[in-house]
Amino acid sequence: MSMNKQERVAVYPGTFDPVTYGHLDIIRRSAKQFDRLIVAVLNNSSKNPMFSVEERKALLAEVTRDIPNVEIDSFRDLLVRFMKSRQANVIIRGIRSVTDFEYELQLASTNHLLDDEIDTMFMMTNPKYSYLSSSIVKEIAQFNGAVHELVPPVVEKQLREKYKPKS
Repeated sequence: MSMNKQERVAVYPGTFDPVTYGHLDIIRRSAKQFDRLIVAVLNNSSKNPMFSVEERKALLAEVTRDIPNVEIDSFRDLLVRFMKSRQANVIIRGIRSVTDFEYELQLASTNHLLDDEIDTMFMMTNPKYSYLSSSIVKEIAQFNGAVHELVPPVVEKQLREKYKPKS
């Protein structure tokens, strides 16, 4: 007699502009906890991202291609609606600091209010990435600084392209 076990699906939402080793750490660790992990690129019109949604999705697909249960997607609606459409019920959020936690707690509470069947799982960032953000990476790359310890090689290459001097 086999039991129909419901698939455990989580969503790790973010702008990923660009994806860093800190994001990748959270993705790898989260993927071990769920049957499917959907990394969802936020298409936020109020932000002015360096990389397009398609570029971010392509970079994420490239750096996660060795993790079989990871899917890359994007959304521009409420996160809880996106999750319902993908049959997911857990939001993954990385926490670097107390400041992150305060902000993330507010988001988690709001999402729970919107849909009480959705839970948020906070994952502490590996301490070696606790200072790392996409903004910092872009600032270093803009001034031609070394980012090879912060982002995967394919991301570093794309950053160099974006900041190549216009001739």
